[in-house]
Amino acid sequence: MDDLSQTDYICRVCRCEGQSDLFHPCICTGSIKWIHQDCLMQWMRYSRKEYCELCGHRFSFTPIYSPDMPRVLPLRDVAGGLLSSIATAVKYWLHYTLVALAWLGVVPFTAYRTYRFLFSASYDMLLSLPINMFSTENIAADVFRGCFVVTCTLFSFIGLVWLREQILHGGGPDWLERDDAPVQEPPNPPPAPPMEQEENLVEANNNINNNNNNNLVPPNVMQEDNPPRARFPQVAPVDRPMDRAEPPVVDQEEPEIEQEAVGDEANWNPMEWDRAAEELTWERLLGLDGSMVFLEHVFWVISLNTLFIFIFAFCPYSIGNSAIFLLGILKPGKPQMHFHGLLTTLLGYCIIGITLVKLHALAKFFKMRKSRRILGLCYIVVKVSLLSVVEIGVLPLACGWWLDICSLPMFDASLKDRKASFKAAPGTSLFIHWMFGMVYVYYFASFIILLREVLRPGVLWFLRNLNDPDFSPIQEMIHFSILRHIRRLVASAIIFGSAVLLMLWLPINILKNVWPTFLPYTLSGDSEVNELSLQLLLLQIILPGFFEQSQTRVWLKGFIRIWCSVVSWILGIRSYLLGNEDHQQNAGNDDGQRNAPEAGQGLGAAHQALLHRDVPVGFQPYDRPSYFILRLVGLICFMCVSLVIGSLLTLTIPVWIGRQCMALWSVGGHISQTPVAEEVPPRPHELYTAAMGTYLCWIISRGIAIAVNLFPQGRQAVMQKIKHWMSIGASYAMAAVIFVLMFGVVPLLYGLLLELVVVVPLRVPLEQTPILFLGQDWALGVLYTKITCALTLMGPDWALKRAIERAYRDGLRDIDLKFIIKDLAAPVIMCFGLALAVPYVLAHSILPMFFTNQHTRTLLARRIYPFFLIVAVVIGIIVFQIRQFKKLYVAIKNDKYLVGQRLVNYDHRKRRAEAAAAAAAAAQAQMM
Repeated sequence: MDDLSQTDYICRVCRCEGQSDLFHPCICTGSIKWIHQDCLMQWMRYSRKEYCELCGHRFSFTPIYSPDMPRVLPLRDVAGGLLSSIATAVKYWLHYTLVALAWLGVVPFTAYRTYRFLFSASYDMLLSLPINMFSTENIAADVFRGCFVVTCTLFSFIGLVWLREQILHGGGPDWLERDDAPVQEPPNPPPAPPMEQEENLVEANNNINNNNNNNLVPPNVMQEDNPPRARFPQVAPVDRPMDRAEPPVVDQEEPEIEQEAVGDEANWNPMEWDRAAEELTWERLLGLDGSMVFLEHVFWVISLNTLFIFIFAFCPYSIGNSAIFLLGILKPGKPQMHFHGLLTTLLGYCIIGITLVKLHALAKFFKMRKSRRILGLCYIVVKVSLLSVVEIGVLPLACGWWLDICSLPMFDASLKDRKASFKAAPGTSLFIHWMFGMVYVYYFASFIILLREVLRPGVLWFLRNLNDPDFSPIQEMIHFSILRHIRRLVASAIIFGSAVLLMLWLPINILKNVWPTFLPYTLSGDSEVNELSLQLLLLQIILPGFFEQSQTRVWLKGFIRIWCSVVSWILGIRSYLLGNEDHQQNAGNDDGQRNAPEAGQGLGAAHQALLHRDVPVGFQPYDRPSYFILRLVGLICFMCVSLVIGSLLTLTIPVWIGRQCMALWSVGGHISQTPVAEEVPPRPHELYTAAMGTYLCWIISRGIAIAVNLFPQGRQAVMQKIKHWMSIGASYAMAAVIFVLMFGVVPLLYGLLLELVVVVPLRVPLEQTPILFLGQDWALGVLYTKITCALTLMGPDWALKRAIERAYRDGLRDIDLKFIIKDLAAPVIMCFGLALAVPYVLAHSILPMFFTNQHTRTLLARRIYPFFLIVAVVIGIIVFQIRQFKKLYVAIKNDKYLVGQRLVNYDHRKRRAEAAAAAAAAAQAQMM
């Protein structure tokens, strides 16, 4: 032991002295390294950690066996332990099979059969309900459809719980929270401001509020329309008004019993559901803990599925269907329209919402507080559901259809073609248009965020600020009225539709009249270009890298700033559009003073400064020039003309450059042919021409920007910059090799291996010769490699996962070439190379010496890759079983003969001696 005094031998847990029963199991030195084994075991049970929290060293124990333990366990003990293990495995297998059948079979099966029974609307189905519920016909299809039904009910339940949390966190709307008691007005209301001051106040409040909440709110309803903060029942101080979430004050003249009853009714909240038991875990809920309690959960899930289907699907559908027949929109016997069920259900929800409003008014009239609150909460659920469907589904779908209609001349299509495609596949057509609409809305919102970074705060007061931390669409759906949401949706549709007209429809028509031969765009690829390879190359590698590394956002922001400067100089509205520089400097100084609170202001001032540190200014005043309205009209005209010109350039220049490059690419093939008559060569897919033209335009613009920055600095600066680039290129020459290996060789080997193992044996008959397209195999290998990397990162910890994580963590700037080659590229390439080379050598060099039949040789060459895969899987299973048997052997020995464990001390002297020896060996190697 170390040279320590007797008082230094103290357990660091119980602080008791001792020497013989103390251990030093970790790297810690000094007096804190000593500990009792019992103290350590208690601490490990409490902390659930097997390593020291100070030094990170993992504790180790040596087993202590009984003296009569044999050297080799008897066969009887091994067989008994093996049979016991097999019985336990069979028990767990049966249990998990029952769990899988219950959750993946019975639940979706009953859900879909219930759904089909409720929506069949036939008496024959009702009479044959028991037979149909337990029928074995189409079980697999019903289970698959039932999974979709269960997913919908699960999302509905999660949405209800989340909506409940939103109501509890942000409170309900004012009409739900306030009571029927009259509100006392202040004794001395402030005098109304003059008309001119009121207009300025309204403008300032609108800009401040709309930069945060993106809404035009008049002052008299600002407090009512804004979502209130989280309110918690508390005792109100004397110097501030009572919180609206608290029960209303009752007149003191009323009896005390009536006051208590009113208070109880006001405090009653049907949203306070009983929470689940704390000991309920996912393992216990799903039945993965080995108990049979999950059967009760399965029963409740089936019941909840039935209840949700009946309440949230069947009842609205029945109400909407009855309304349709009562109104005469759809008569019996006529064929149903497309998506009849969805549209009918939405109509039913609308009718339910109107009915809830009328019932809520009646309950309020008769002063039925509990009923009024329940009806109000039901109305909130219906309103939020309908608004979510409209904003997430209907609005993007309308944008997608409008984009398609405005772009019909660009593809030489017509409305009849779109109608035919919709009739052929209605679901696919709706999904594609919805997806394009969502992409358009997303990029439009991103462009608005970019505009907010350039323009003066307050210019875009009529648009939502998605970066505002207080922006919560669910809270707005809860608190704002339906009319306000309708106005917003109409305004959004007008803005989106006008932008599509300016950026798509008008430029296309101008282009058709000015350059008739340029359109239409070709959407069928040239046979000389493999479309699948180019699509995967474009979508998986080039486009993500282009948008991440090309600084497109910075360039677009700079272009917008230049455009705003020019237009504001022409129209004389720089103060309105970009703000005053003096005001920005003063605002910055004010912010700096605000962010640094004076000493003595307390912790609240510091917290307030932290809150306002990164919050953008809500509104900045501006100088209002003469003829301001006309100048704004001129700004709108400049904006429309700029959008049209920009869209024209975007639609023509990249595609024209890409077509010229594609024509040069395939000019050799066209020259080698001997045409009988002059024919126009087929155009390639415009996706590739546009992508190639965009990349070339980016390279040209990047070169121009660099030249503009370098040439004014003189010839010497240009030469120094060229030398610097050459040195960087030389230093990254090895990185280019890594790029070729990781993005060229590895995907190619991976794609080729999967082609030979899976595709060729399944799709190519033995009498035919397989043709391998290396480009297509490489493109598919890129996709397979990305999927494999994602699965590896989500899997258990091993060498390849650690290497991929380190490569991602280092990035391109801190790339370690030696590590990439040694630990990542070389093992993967060696593994894939051996998997490709060894079966090929065996099939074409060694096995033909023993088999002379050509059919047998072909069979061996085709089936050797799947055979090696099966052999590898079998070997892996055998190795896994051997390891499991070793663990079983140790477990049997420990169960029968283990009497205890002894803590192992960490030998500091041995470690220091080993480190010194390693250092001496390294120094001697350097000297040699």
